[in-house]
Amino acid sequence: MTPRAIVFAYHNVGCACVPLLLKHGVDIPLIVTHDDNPNETIWFDSVAKLAARHGIPTITPDDANTDEIIARVRALAPDFLFSFYYRNMLKAPLLALPKRGALNMHGSLLPRYRGRVPINWAVINGETQTGATLHYMVEKPDAGDIVDQEAVPILHDDTALDVFRKVTAAAATVLDRSLPALIAGTAPHVPMDLAAGNYCGGRKPEDGRIDWRWPAARVHNLVRGVAPPYPGAFSSFEGLELRVLRTRLAPGAAQLAAPALYAEDGSCFAVCGDGARLQILEMELDGQPLSAADFAARFGKQHLLL
Repeated sequence: MTPRAIVFAYHNVGCACVPLLLKHGVDIPLIVTHDDNPNETIWFDSVAKLAARHGIPTITPDDANTDEIIARVRALAPDFLFSFYYRNMLKAPLLALPKRGALNMHGSLLPRYRGRVPINWAVINGETQTGATLHYMVEKPDAGDIVDQEAVPILHDDTALDVFRKVTAAAATVLDRSLPALIAGTAPHVPMDLAAGNYCGGRKPEDGRIDWRWPAARVHNLVRGVAPPYPGAFSSFEGLELRVLRTRLAPGAAQLAAPALYAEDGSCFAVCGDGARLQILEMELDGQPLSAADFAARFGKQHLLL
């Protein structure tokens, strides 16, 4: 019998995973996705457009946990429910409907980084690896038994977008590898040790504010973790907003008091609270790109305390 799945999906992970279900012969009578937010920068692929190309009906409810949606899913009698980067919590009445389980693809090596924006948090916290985990859903978020997971490295200059691309590929690998056993009913159920992990909340644009008294590595990790297409790290400078979009750790200690910002030899540098330097590779002042030459012409080459 052909397995049937209702899919809750959005973003690039959704676009990577839905075709794999089809590849493995899974019938998808309905995809639940999101309307794009006009106030959000939409840099990612569209699950709705993917579904249309495959002739799969889609709906975009504000709340997927209503009696109406539950009744519609129940009537479709799914074997599985899959969540691929769907942004809203699915509650117990929905999770109880599929005969063979409800599964989620999460962007971390669970139980580490349960919760929201796990990739951004991993970069901000200076982790050297993360990954993708396929796990069964229970009412507690990111807490059900693990089916499989795949690790990816986080390099020292990777941005969150760089890592997101790696995790998307890892998610596809995990799902492709796991589907035969899921369909056969032999997939693993590895209990998750929540005490060995951590839970992270969501982030807001204002959480990207830089404190230049931090060590340079911490500032660098924040810049990487919220770099575009995310809102970016920022601080106040000369009464304006300075957005710092790309940095790298510079060798050697600066011979001046910290914190400071200065131009030298065609580059801009920030001296952070530990005396270490960051080379600022890309920045904007008051919404306009600011090069090292622009900085020197406007503010001079002298050291400017932040």
